[in-house]
Amino acid sequence: MRTQVGIIGAGPAGLLLSHLLHLRGISSVVLERQSRDHVEKRVRAGVLEQGTVDTLTAAAVGDRLRREGLPHQGIELRYDGAGHRIAFEELVPGRSITVYGQQEVVKDLIAARLADGGDLRFEVDDAALHDLGTDRPYVTFGGERLDCDFVAGCDGFHGVSRPSIPAGVLTEYEREYPFAWLGILARVKPSAEELIYARTDRGFALHSMRSPEVSRFYLQVPLGEDIDAWPDERVWAELKTRLETVPGFVLATGEITEKGLTPMRSFVAEPMQYGRLFLAGDSAHIVPPTGAKGLNLAVADVRVLTEALTQWYETGSGELLDGYSQACLRRVWRAQHFSWWMTTLLHTFESQDPYEQRLQLSYLDYVTSSEAAAKTLAENYVGLPFG
Repeated sequence: MRTQVGIIGAGPAGLLLSHLLHLRGISSVVLERQSRDHVEKRVRAGVLEQGTVDTLTAAAVGDRLRREGLPHQGIELRYDGAGHRIAFEELVPGRSITVYGQQEVVKDLIAARLADGGDLRFEVDDAALHDLGTDRPYVTFGGERLDCDFVAGCDGFHGVSRPSIPAGVLTEYEREYPFAWLGILARVKPSAEELIYARTDRGFALHSMRSPEVSRFYLQVPLGEDIDAWPDERVWAELKTRLETVPGFVLATGEITEKGLTPMRSFVAEPMQYGRLFLAGDSAHIVPPTGAKGLNLAVADVRVLTEALTQWYETGSGELLDGYSQACLRRVWRAQHFSWWMTTLLHTFESQDPYEQRLQLSYLDYVTSSEAAAKTLAENYVGLPFG
């Protein structure tokens, strides 16, 4: 087989890249280790930046997003017995976020690619990348060979793409946090119209949603926690303790349909390219979910890579391809800092002494009382403009 771009991974990055390339007349084949059913049901991020929504809409895959997504004009920071709204409509006019699950984005993209005759291969568990440092890279899988001009590694942190880069090429930066998030999905109407980020002495909690009938919650728990130690009754009791801290707020409870643990970590690999291989999304960088940046960074990477590949095929110039990593990393490191900042601002740390706790609360007071500080949070949260 031969194609122009071989794409490893059918998550949001790989699927969106394939779709955007198709719109530019560039062929691709997408190889995914998991089944289609698994990929379409994999619950991940749910907050889309303004730029991500605009990108999907412009690519004609935003119809269901516009119908079913939940636009939000603000978030609430809840601490010390009070709630404080960060009002996007006042701080960053014309920009907002939309709550729409990552798995829904994936479903929309798969449907679009298949409708356009896209070549998506699922359950490919033995893909291997070859000759990446030459102008004739290829991928082998299932006894077949896929020749291509370029390879896009969109297969996540544990995929085969990044490990295919020779030792000594990459510099890796990593930060592991001493806690995890216990996340649940519940069939219950959200108890608030917008996301609530709650900082308490018992730990962080997040009230989010996926639809008018489905809510999403997170609890800060110790790293290495046993999920079996959290039966439904304990989860709801702890969520109530951490969220019912302002007068009049009552948390609605219901059937928990999914439960999982997510270690909190930050990771960046530089550069994001080697020869004819270009990394995008989680294969190159990971952020803690506090800042809601993971999926949105993947979309930003793919936008840059699409423009670079389009320039190469239309003009033969490799200028944008050569600058791919540098262009992406500017945004990646801004998102890394914002995610780290949100994480340290809202979580409790076992190593904190009373002095550090008071500093944390003082900074929360500053963010919620200063228009300048609130605007910094708002413009980073809704996403910095592309370009």
